[in-house]
Amino acid sequence: MATAKAYAAASPTSPLAPHQIERRAVGPHDVQIEIAYCGICHSDLHQVRDEWGGSKYPMVPGHEIVGKITAVGAHVKGFKVGDLAGVGCMVDSCRTCPSCQRKLEQFCERGCAWSYNSTEMDRVTPTYGGYSSSIVVDEAFTLKVSPKLALAAAAPLLCAGITTYSPLRHWNTKKGDKVGVVGLGGLGHMAVKIAAAMGAEVTMLSTSKSKEADARKLGAHHFGLTSDDTTFKRLAGQFDLIIDTISAPHDYNKYLGLLRVEGAMVLLGVPPEPTPVAAHALIGGRKILTGSLIGGIQETQEMLDFCAEHGIVSDIELIPVQQVNEAYERMLKNDVRYRFVLDMKTL
Repeated sequence: MATAKAYAAASPTSPLAPHQIERRAVGPHDVQIEIAYCGICHSDLHQVRDEWGGSKYPMVPGHEIVGKITAVGAHVKGFKVGDLAGVGCMVDSCRTCPSCQRKLEQFCERGCAWSYNSTEMDRVTPTYGGYSSSIVVDEAFTLKVSPKLALAAAAPLLCAGITTYSPLRHWNTKKGDKVGVVGLGGLGHMAVKIAAAMGAEVTMLSTSKSKEADARKLGAHHFGLTSDDTTFKRLAGQFDLIIDTISAPHDYNKYLGLLRVEGAMVLLGVPPEPTPVAAHALIGGRKILTGSLIGGIQETQEMLDFCAEHGIVSDIELIPVQQVNEAYERMLKNDVRYRFVLDMKTL
């Protein structure tokens, strides 16, 4: 066991504050990573404040982790000391169920081990995330990060990147496809970049006209102002795929009307209340309304390699860890373009 510095929440109402945690000794198949940067995901805030229920304290959030390997176990084959590496939303799974066998560890039928607010697969040992100085992870759940990528800006790829890459890849996005992206935030800006790199014709769909210039800089070819109802008439039946990143309540039926026949709309955001869907919105064109959750380890590595090849990273604001509570409040006001990243050297 080794002690690591961290920032943790002691309760749903307490601010994140300095804390110490114990990391396990490096086992035969483990790597130890000195964490350089950790992105802040909106789900960190939800779980710190127990907005989804079931939160465990003390909680060290963070699942967008990048850094340098400082130790490897005797049986590790894929990594060496000095390599750049990353850890995303998971640190283990059962590895034997049908989902794991299909490389869909995020849907492990025994329940995967999340990077924090969870337990290891023994269901006893708590997991602590990346708002910390180091982490020990099985090499099977460790990802290679290319030195071509700016390391701090690569951190959000471990969640925002794979969350948007996975549905684009699953629905075989290719040159000439028309893709709509709903919402320009941490997820939306990555969806625009990745879809454009795949060759799609990308339209940003936003309630805010002020987002148009940014959307075009990120790679969007078109912009639709969704606070104007005429937009839904103008773009009716246009899209092969819609990536919906919004977690605020909104009318899915209106967006389904923008799909072509047999088009698909993929939900990534989690609104607080169920949203009614009219049957005719689907039946009228054999349309698909579906959802997606991050991606498996193999697909996450594929995403990192794709981003390295195309020079894609997140647009970030790098902050010292001591500003994490302020960052949470700013996230609630949508005051970030487009992802906060903690500089863990300031810990």
